Amino acid sequence: MKKIILFFSISTIYYTGYSQDKNGISVIPQPVSVSLQKGQFVLNNQTYIIGENKASSDIASLLAVMLNQSFGFPVSKKQTASNEIVLHINNRTDSTLGNEGYTMNISSKKIVLSANKPQGLFYGIQTLMQLLPPSNGNAQTKNISYKIPCVTITDYPRFVYRGMMLDVSRHFFSKEFVKKYIDEMAKYKFNVFHWHLTDDQGWRIEIKGLPELTNIGAWRVARTGKWGTFEMPQAGEKATDGGYYTQDDIREIVKYAKQRFIDILPEIDVPAHSLALIASYPNLSCTKEQYSVSPQYIPDSVDDVLCVANDSTWIILDKIFTQVAQLFPYGYVHTGGDEANRNFWMKDAKDIALMKKEGITKPSELQSYFEKRLEKLIVSKGKKMIGWDEIVEGGLAPEAVVMSWRGKKGGIEAAKMGHKVIMTPILETYLSRKQGDPSVEPFGPGLLPLRTCYQFEPVPEGIDPKLIMGGQASTWTEKIPNYRHLEYMTWPRAMAISEVLWSPKFYRNWDDFALRAERHFEYLDADSVKYSKSMYDPIITAVKGKDDSMKIKLTNEMPGLTIYYTFDGTDPDNFYPVYSGVPLQIPKGASEIRAVSYKSGRLIGRQINYLLSDLKKNLEKTRN
Repeated sequence: MKKIILFFSISTIYYTGYSQDKNGISVIPQPVSVSLQKGQFVLNNQTYIIGENKASSDIASLLAVMLNQSFGFPVSKKQTASNEIVLHINNRTDSTLGNEGYTMNISSKKIVLSANKPQGLFYGIQTLMQLLPPSNGNAQTKNISYKIPCVTITDYPRFVYRGMMLDVSRHFFSKEFVKKYIDEMAKYKFNVFHWHLTDDQGWRIEIKGLPELTNIGAWRVARTGKWGTFEMPQAGEKATDGGYYTQDDIREIVKYAKQRFIDILPEIDVPAHSLALIASYPNLSCTKEQYSVSPQYIPDSVDDVLCVANDSTWIILDKIFTQVAQLFPYGYVHTGGDEANRNFWMKDAKDIALMKKEGITKPSELQSYFEKRLEKLIVSKGKKMIGWDEIVEGGLAPEAVVMSWRGKKGGIEAAKMGHKVIMTPILETYLSRKQGDPSVEPFGPGLLPLRTCYQFEPVPEGIDPKLIMGGQASTWTEKIPNYRHLEYMTWPRAMAISEVLWSPKFYRNWDDFALRAERHFEYLDADSVKYSKSMYDPIITAVKGKDDSMKIKLTNEMPGLTIYYTFDGTDPDNFYPVYSGVPLQIPKGASEIRAVSYKSGRLIGRQINYLLSDLKKNLEKTRN
């Protein structure tokens, strides 16, 4: 038995101040089964960690590092323990747990963590870390011991695919930031990092033998401000904004993710969203025009679609996907397929001739031809193909997996055809959408509150659950220019989606989740992760009264808050009228309403102001 030993040099101080729920734990995602027992395990100078074989010893070492980083506990080679943490790989496979499940039994003297595979142990230690209080890693905390409730947990995921997508084309994020993103994913048991590497605004992956992809395609003119208002590249203006990952960078990140049991799904978006590729090699488009990489959305007059009938298209795609397949060990490659402006094909003599030769009558069928040919190329590299739901149109490639983003319709259609599906519907999982009231949120498209993320259900009614691989939180970065804002847009909504994808559906309880998410804000604070507190903000809506007059309704996503309001144009606090739950009659002469939320007598969240005329317009829209 190989032993990894942790030694804690401490006094007799006990840390018990961390708030926990009525069951003694605040774990996200919620475990399958939790049974709270009497007593507590004390992490102290008598505690050591045992990994019973090579696989479990590696996870034991990782746990030792995590505890050291979080609490300043040093690792010692001297065994002086009277209590222990044992990590165990099952000798006989437990079919209930599968590859990613685990059991954890915590008594006053021992923690035993068991799993069929190392990844199960890894997810178990994520849960164990959530049974401990948050810490900022201050070395002074090494003289404090920590109590963990005695509990028995059985846990395993609902879905095999639990993804988060990051678009690094619209704004480039460094290797170090990508690693930090992966670290945060791992804490909430996500297991696939969907890496959107190419688009109209930048090419981010080095391809040997195609130097222009990173010399030209990775760079655009610098612009700062509100996306969609930028001036297009001017004559002679240098392209200085951007970046790319070398193949060594990618290997390093792939290895880093694998150590955290996260697979990386690379995306090379074709045939559309290919302006960075076309800017590098203009002969790949139908127009053959020389374009610049765009700093924002492109006009319809710009051809960002690969010419299907062009031999050069397939020569370059073969070179690209050969290297992509070699760099990424995951069994799938994402090939995009969304939002193709097929009008350019219909003006190209080669594409028209190809359509006539193949008996193709519709542009959507020409894209289907492209996708089926591309799938054969992907399969020849030893991979399977994933594409956005547009690839369903015109006929689906034989073995393709569909990632449904325009709602669930495309996924439903694909599943009915017997294809596997990953759900990431825009109105439920797109973290690039605003998460709170637009009047106080940073610039962004649409609205996706935390509660809506939590209500996301990946399996549509009437569809075989076996065909739904899982789901994904997707973040497009047109309006996310830096990493701090990326964090703000990600958390806590990604927590909600993690629970949807891991925990049993019948455990779904919004009020319980909201309280656990609030406690996880302490972990985010300790890790200096930026996040949104929009769940505390008042939600102001207009409703129709019985007398057909407009009344005002005030609510919160977070349960247990008190809302104070005013109609007189002054800023409310807890000395103002309190909302009782009954829609408010508007006083004569009032032109606006202002509201704030309090919790336990303390101001929490942001003040929301609304002109009554705007609320009336919103009400009229809902009536129509």
